[in-house]
Amino acid sequence: MEEIVNKVANSPLITLNLEEYYDKTEFVDFDMKEHLFQGLILREKDFRAFIKECDWTIYQNRNVALFCTADAIVPTWAYMLVANKLSGIAKNVFFGSQQEMQQSIMLGQLANLKVEDYQDKMVVIKGCSNYDVPIGAYVAITELLSPVVKSIMFGEPCSTVPIYKKKRV
Repeated sequence: MEEIVNKVANSPLITLNLEEYYDKTEFVDFDMKEHLFQGLILREKDFRAFIKECDWTIYQNRNVALFCTADAIVPTWAYMLVANKLSGIAKNVFFGSQQEMQQSIMLGQLANLKVEDYQDKMVVIKGCSNYDVPIGAYVAITELLSPVVKSIMFGEPCSTVPIYKKKRV
């Protein structure tokens, strides 16, 4: 009987799983809308009282997405006051949605990727994930690796979509 050979395991493909760069820390929202007078304006005196009295420890070691869902003009200094109070308490503070924050964190981590480790390699960017990996991370990894790799594919080693192939010289 002929031996079954696992061609995927024996191939020179390198699988890159972006899920490894996904920040699994709890994300929480901080919506400035909750601190607006009549949902319209931010009163400095009231807001400063809130800043002073708030139990900031509820944000301990969490990723905090800071934004305002109300159609109101919130002064920049108000966001700065919140960021200052969360400094040293929260893991990260970001202006924008949780999805934008996750993407920003991942892009920061991908920027530290040693692209030279992928020089002239055939890379598969893993498509399936247990987490909602932002599309921006896929775009960033493609941009980072395209100048150095032999090829980029998307999906799983057994079923890929070609993205890039280096031209032969």
